[in-house]
Amino acid sequence: MARPPRFDTARLLDAAVCLAAAHGPAGVTMSAVAKTVGAPSGSVYHRFPGRNALLAEVWLRTVERFQDGYLGALDSAANPVRAGCAAARHVVGWSRAHPQEAALLLHGADEFGRADWSAEHVHRAQRGNERVRAAVTSLATGLGAEGPRATERIALALVDLPLSLVRRHLRAGTPLPAHAEDLAEECTAALLGAPPAGSTPPPGVPTTG
Repeated sequence: MARPPRFDTARLLDAAVCLAAAHGPAGVTMSAVAKTVGAPSGSVYHRFPGRNALLAEVWLRTVERFQDGYLGALDSAANPVRAGCAAARHVVGWSRAHPQEAALLLHGADEFGRADWSAEHVHRAQRGNERVRAAVTSLATGLGAEGPRATERIALALVDLPLSLVRRHLRAGTPLPAHAEDLAEECTAALLGAPPAGSTPPPGVPTTG
């Protein structure tokens, strides 16, 4: 029975995540990854033909893991407001559970060398973005949101607002407060037109049932 490789792809990418979180994309080099896991440089080159491929893979693995959970949250409730709130909570909850990966994503794909990615890596990135875009568009349709103003409101509620909450704490090096998910949900619910689950709207405020 063949022994599993000592330095498999997942372990090397885990090391790359740690380096990116600590030093930014510039800290993710073939030699740094090898040193972090105690592997010969050849083990890294055996799995990644060059630094561009390493940067693409660590970015894509991280963002795809986030997107899988985000899409699951958007699909978790028939009511679009509830689904949107679940997605906002996921942004915060995932970042709390995976602080190094969240710190990595703050940099953006361009800083991970997207201009030099292979066609396959570019296609993977586009496919993931299209999945998220389609899910958000479907939610907007369910809310009856039309026009530029409504589109901006949806983007603010589902993406910009929860990310800004996470970003502020990550950049300051402070832990996310225990109430962060609740705050994200409250703000998203307000923007989407309904109170969060369990809350009571003030008299005269319409809600989406």
